[in-house]
Amino acid sequence: MPSSLACLAPCLGTSAIYVVGFANDRIQPVHSPVLIVGGTTGIGAALGRSLVEAGRPVHVIGHDAARLQETAAKLGCTTSLADARDPEALTTAIAAAGTEGFTGLAYCVGSITLKPLAQTSAADLLDAVQLNAVGAAIAVKSAATLLRSDGDAAPGVVLFSTVAVRQGFANHATIALAKGAVEGLTLALAAELAPRIRVNCIAPSLTRTPLAARLTANEAMAKAIAGMHPMQRLGEAADAAALARFLLSAESGWITGQIIGVDGGRSTLRSRG
Repeated sequence: MPSSLACLAPCLGTSAIYVVGFANDRIQPVHSPVLIVGGTTGIGAALGRSLVEAGRPVHVIGHDAARLQETAAKLGCTTSLADARDPEALTTAIAAAGTEGFTGLAYCVGSITLKPLAQTSAADLLDAVQLNAVGAAIAVKSAATLLRSDGDAAPGVVLFSTVAVRQGFANHATIALAKGAVEGLTLALAAELAPRIRVNCIAPSLTRTPLAARLTANEAMAKAIAGMHPMQRLGEAADAAALARFLLSAESGWITGQIIGVDGGRSTLRSRG
């Protein structure tokens, strides 16, 4: 009998399906996926690659069909099309994808709106809050009953903020407002969902991603901003993705309710002057 798949049997009380090969009698778990909302570019895409390389499957939700198709081909993952600004569409997509449950959730959707408050409309503010904070809340609400342990630790949820919440910057009122709400949401949900689910938040500084391209494409500007960080460089998507992967793992099983900077020291250190 071939050593390929012989049978599939659910393992009750866990998030794994066990694949049995008769040639060597080994039993190997096939895990339920980590759900990544906003996983086609930037930090979300880097997180997806990192998880898949570690042997953890992912399910990616995004609003761009072409990018989703490309992501599915690269990662060999399942995907769903939904706009995070549409609560009903997001809820439906998560429910449809979660038939086997999820072993973690990362809400990697974000925006960068930089303008003086005098030039900021109510629509600008509401749109940023809807995308960054309300979308995160809806994602967690929709996935909460579907999240299950992938070992001894409670499953993890990872949200994203920004260094601009802790370190005030001019022209950042819109994004600081929206991401400040995300940080408050993180603490509230970590308290509400403990001990069954862990919730943490990553607050990056400027990171080289497509979202930040208009700030990093000019090398002179990018170098100047990099120089404001004690580590003298901008962030890379892999920097934040590495922490997200850890926070979604059993190794971080006693970590919840934390806002963690991945910011080259910018939020807490002043290395010059």
